[in-house]
Amino acid sequence: MPETRFTIRWPDGQVETCYSPSTIVRDFLAADTTYPMTDFLALCQTALTQASARVEAKFGYRCTSAEAQLAAIESRARTFSTSADVTCLSIA
Repeated sequence: MPETRFTIRWPDGQVETCYSPSTIVRDFLAADTTYPMTDFLALCQTALTQASARVEAKFGYRCTSAEAQLAAIESRARTFSTSADVTCLSIA
């Protein structure tokens, strides 16, 4: 299962590289695309939950790294207004 990294820019300009254990994140996020915060969170929740489920289907256990990444994104997102935007800069 190929790991995927996606780089985002938060509303304050800070850039962060995020982890997914699966390429499924490409089905939900696109490079060079800006999302309203609520949409971004929903897309990440779906993508990283499905990525963790793919790991479970293949190896018999969920991916704690994907779950930790989602928790970190959710925590950081709470520091911004729900009307703020997040930009996905790249997916590799």
